[in-house]
Amino acid sequence: MRLVICPGVHDPKLTDRFLAGLSEVWEPDNPRQNTQTSYPVKIFPAHKHPPFSALDIFHFLCSQELTGESLVFVSFSAGVAGAIGAAWMWQQLGCQVGAFFALDGWGVPLGGNFPIHRLSHDRFTHWSSAILGSGRDSFYADPAIAHLDLWQDPQTAKGWHITQTCAGIETTKPTTAAKFLVHLLKQYGVQSVV
Repeated sequence: MRLVICPGVHDPKLTDRFLAGLSEVWEPDNPRQNTQTSYPVKIFPAHKHPPFSALDIFHFLCSQELTGESLVFVSFSAGVAGAIGAAWMWQQLGCQVGAFFALDGWGVPLGGNFPIHRLSHDRFTHWSSAILGSGRDSFYADPAIAHLDLWQDPQTAKGWHITQTCAGIETTKPTTAAKFLVHLLKQYGVQSVV
């Protein structure tokens, strides 16, 4: 699985911090794992193109010669709006979307025939966004943190991993945004975030 990062409207250095935060908690399943087989992360250049533009993100993916690859999208803020549209287009091309993560995609309807996960900087954003599609396992920060802190410092964003069973029973367990993401990224076959 190839990891695609779709940032929001912010300094690109925050995305570097986001990936560094994930790397802090990423432990290889096998300490002798050959990192040469991992695929490099693709980062949409949101500082050059509007992150809310699905068409721009889709063109970026096509320009990276990724056709035929399964992609896992991790998107933030305005990037959520563009990334969900690009994910749908990617499927229309006949390719696979392994999973979709929306960090603070408040007000963005989420749906698709691929796993979707929401992460929010506070409980209000989380629950008010859930009516537009919460997807599978989700996360919200508690205590609440600033919007940009969810992206730039996911390793320090403490909160709740929420799982909903088929019977509608909800369970919660404490974690950080970075640990939540890393746990699920590994489940979807992402080998690293570098």
